[in-house]
Amino acid sequence: MQDKDMAAMLKQIRMIAVVGASDNPSRPSYGVMAYLQRQGYQVTPVNPKLAGKQLLGEKVYASLAEIPHPIDMVDVFRQSEAAYETAQQAIAIGARVLWLQLGVINPQAVELAEQAGLKVVADRCPKIEIPRLGLNRE
Repeated sequence: MQDKDMAAMLKQIRMIAVVGASDNPSRPSYGVMAYLQRQGYQVTPVNPKLAGKQLLGEKVYASLAEIPHPIDMVDVFRQSEAAYETAQQAIAIGARVLWLQLGVINPQAVELAEQAGLKVVADRCPKIEIPRLGLNRE
């Protein structure tokens, strides 16, 4: 995805689900979730082990399907093998963007999501891309 397209996409989305969210402040998913909140996004954490608890002031859900509100972007902090299943779930809930974090590499997940009409960003991090693109709101 070209920079101008990524910047436009990041300006349009509002609701982000972080799949693989952690309650450990030293984990990247925790820091990225907090950063996205500071950027003004509504962030919903997804982690079956933490379901029902609060994480950074937001209720944690066990799966994307359980989230009761629309999600624009699914940000994936899971092992590469799990990305295909997450892509299927992102399609099922009507997400517009699938974002695979740094190190999450799954060409089949990318192809599935793109064929379903989702925009896909792979092997990148929004906490890096937002300031690089000049979109930082802090």
